[in-house]
Amino acid sequence: MGKNITDAVREICLGMPETSEVMSRGSPNFRVADKTFAIFQINHHGDGLIALWLHSPPGAQTFYVEKNEAFYFIPPYVGPSGWLGVNLDQGLDWQIISQRIYEAYSHVAPERVGALQGEALEIEPPIEGIDAEEFNPFQRPEIAAIRAMISDLCLALPEVTPDQQFGTPCFRAGKKNFCTLHFYRGRLELSIWAGGEEQALRTADPRYRIPQYIGHQGWLNLDIHSHQDMTEIEDLVLTSYRHFALKRMLKSLDTARP
Repeated sequence: MGKNITDAVREICLGMPETSEVMSRGSPNFRVADKTFAIFQINHHGDGLIALWLHSPPGAQTFYVEKNEAFYFIPPYVGPSGWLGVNLDQGLDWQIISQRIYEAYSHVAPERVGALQGEALEIEPPIEGIDAEEFNPFQRPEIAAIRAMISDLCLALPEVTPDQQFGTPCFRAGKKNFCTLHFYRGRLELSIWAGGEEQALRTADPRYRIPQYIGHQGWLNLDIHSHQDMTEIEDLVLTSYRHFALKRMLKSLDTARP
């Protein structure tokens, strides 16, 4: 296979002095002097984009977005701080992309380090896009099979509907989400409500973790990437469902179950 978009991003970002790549919240971050200058995002929260978020100089975001919205955008979260989003698969010349990356690198790099890289790198453009299973990991056969098992379990419960939350599958009891599937550091996790006491008990097992943002509300994540104990999963899903379901749903559930 030829060079793809991911290869090209790494060639540019890691080709400049004293740069490194780290994974943060599931996405490659490229750093110089421990400061992030670029974040590579593939279908971030289901947005359908292959893009870079760049820590660009002041004024760059407004200038480039107003100049061409087909290639540039204001990214979420970091956009208010002036970061620039760059679409990588919409036909923008890769030497221009390299120039945008160089501008972000130069903005973040200490003067001593920045002086070592006098201009943007020249590279051969990629000839491949992003593999479909990399763009959407839920298309991988083994992941699709796990998703199908969880879906069958959830949809068998009264008044449950499938939905999407932040681009990943979730299941709602009425209007309330009680179960979500997502990836954390490249591994598939089940996210359910368990309550504080259950959190404390189950996190002694390394397969479990308390998630950021919603962990204080009683949510718990279970790694199901390599192994799925369906008895364990059913217990977790039912506990979460019962927490969010309306009384009529619970009555229907208890009537149907022996």
